[in-house]
Amino acid sequence: MFLELPEVLNVEELARVRQLAGQARYQDGKVSNPHSSAKNNLQIDPTDAAHAEASRIMAAALMRCGPFRDYAFPRIMAPPLLAKYAPGMTYGVHADSAFMPLGSRPLRSDISCTIFIADPSTYEGGELTVHLGTRSVAFKGGAGAAVVYPSHTLHEVKPVASGERLVAITFIESLIPDPAHRDLLYQLNEVSALEGFNMSWENRTRLQYVCSNLRRIWGEHE
Repeated sequence: MFLELPEVLNVEELARVRQLAGQARYQDGKVSNPHSSAKNNLQIDPTDAAHAEASRIMAAALMRCGPFRDYAFPRIMAPPLLAKYAPGMTYGVHADSAFMPLGSRPLRSDISCTIFIADPSTYEGGELTVHLGTRSVAFKGGAGAAVVYPSHTLHEVKPVASGERLVAITFIESLIPDPAHRDLLYQLNEVSALEGFNMSWENRTRLQYVCSNLRRIWGEHE
């Protein structure tokens, strides 16, 4: 399941992230995946002070977003990392690594997230394309929007034809590691939120009982 979030960054946050992106140092994107023949992009140098501030802004924006929290059940989130694509740059079909280094222990990538920084009208191509069997779904969100999707899916960034694609990427380890369980809990919680007060108190309590106990069974400790 995918979740599109139309306004993760507000106007002020988006302007500041763009300002930081414009003054930051970048390095070859292969530094984080040196054996990939599919990756051809640039990403911010994580030692640049601009990275720390931009990452804090974007992480805080995601964590205050209720739909994101309800979908992801976030346990740990990697610092969002700015990446840019000039004309001809792309990231071919790939699967995200299952575990990524983060501090004292690796992060298990259950969910991937792309935050769109550049206005989509300023560049051609560059669609994030997620493959589902014989079909694919393409995303090219508005500035400040985000899309979250299961990390186990095959996906790619189509070649940029003109302009510059500027995004941020992050990965989330979820309290509910199984994607099917996570989707069921998300759907049940949505029903509870949207219809709960239309139910009798008894049935609402029973629904909450089911949600809480499924989370207890399927969840991991924080």
